[in-house]
Amino acid sequence: MIFTPHKYQAYCIRRLLDSPALALWLEMGLGKTVVTLSAIDELKYNRFEVQRVLVIAPKKVAEATWQKEAARWEHTKHLRFSTVLGSTTRRIRAVNTPADIYVINRDNVCWLVNYYRNDWPFDMVVIDEATSFKSQASKRWKALKSVRGHIRRIVELTGTPSPQGLLDLWPQVYLLDQGQRLGRTVGSFRERYFDPDKRDAFRVFTYKPKDGAEQAIQSLIGDICISMRAEDYLDLPDCITGIVPVALDAAAEKAYKQLEREAILQVDEATIDAGTAGVLTNKLLQLCDGAVYDGQHQARVIHGCKIDAFLELLEALGDAHALVFYSFQHDRERILQALQKTGKRVRVFNGPQDEEDWNAGKIDVLLAHPASCAYGLNLQQGGHHVVWFGLTWSLELYQQANKRLHRQGQKQPVIIHHLVVEDGMDAEVMKALESKAGTQEGLMNALKARIRKVKGDAK
Repeated sequence: MIFTPHKYQAYCIRRLLDSPALALWLEMGLGKTVVTLSAIDELKYNRFEVQRVLVIAPKKVAEATWQKEAARWEHTKHLRFSTVLGSTTRRIRAVNTPADIYVINRDNVCWLVNYYRNDWPFDMVVIDEATSFKSQASKRWKALKSVRGHIRRIVELTGTPSPQGLLDLWPQVYLLDQGQRLGRTVGSFRERYFDPDKRDAFRVFTYKPKDGAEQAIQSLIGDICISMRAEDYLDLPDCITGIVPVALDAAAEKAYKQLEREAILQVDEATIDAGTAGVLTNKLLQLCDGAVYDGQHQARVIHGCKIDAFLELLEALGDAHALVFYSFQHDRERILQALQKTGKRVRVFNGPQDEEDWNAGKIDVLLAHPASCAYGLNLQQGGHHVVWFGLTWSLELYQQANKRLHRQGQKQPVIIHHLVVEDGMDAEVMKALESKAGTQEGLMNALKARIRKVKGDAK
């Protein structure tokens, strides 16, 4: 696909090319990844200013997102990736594999710094979701700080730079400029711009900004931080769709392939009917989501890969509210369990009171089945992010569900995120929805394609 940048994207690319240190505070869905990849390609292959690029990201993002995004565009598909995940042996092999971009999860930053010590080889570092480095007390922040002098270019990406307050900015900005703008210590930064708030006789628990502190801080960091909200800068139609790729771990991938092979080899492509196709694809979609119903209709959990990707997506959304569509009852139960410790206000849609509370901003995550709220509801006041945890074959349900937010009265562009397992039945559903195929037509075409693939592999 040919990439034609929007005006704000072209501006961000120019700034990345001109600035050795830059933070892109772009709201989720504005294309931070393709913008950064475009700059990396220009810097490496046209300007010869960088050699080895390191991308630090949440685990599920590190597994697939950057690689898939680069492969999507004509001008970046040639970029070589090495994914630094897994066991120590696999990580060592990955960092010693020739590549343009090395992608590592944030939990392995300490290991990487310790592995190279004073022989740090990455002249450009990209921190995807920079709020992962908002604590100067964390080991990962201290590790990256120790090699900051060896990094010629650094880029920070996030849509929520200060989720808990302005104090979160100091560690992130320090990694950009090593203390030039906000001070070399968090203590001096705190003393200059904050007053004690909640405290007892011995210690201070929280701080509040002094009068004018926010404006002063913004003026100091404005030259190295670009902040954009979708409603202010987005030169796009009112509804944007994106795919969040989900990579299965080895055990889950093995289970998926086994279920697909055993189920599909029981049927003949020429004789399958809609009933057979529905049963087969239903099982495969369940496994993509992470669990499968057995003969007694008990959910058997297979993996947590999509749950992990979902939690990372919510983290990236920051304080933005999300309308989340699920497919199966076990999806809903596992999502609810995963969200228990997040502190978010979570609700399963059951009726008018939930609609009222969502629009009043009292719900952070609203879970719904597309069949339960695809028609008639007005949810546009409560948020502008839709997350499809599990997909539906029904084009009508899909479009109508999205219209709960994308409708008259919505003041911000609606961004629709799809969690899609790579090379799984999820991907086939997305193809059907994108081609606007009807339920039965899309389902049958997808299953026939999988049968040909599996039977070809089995020969």
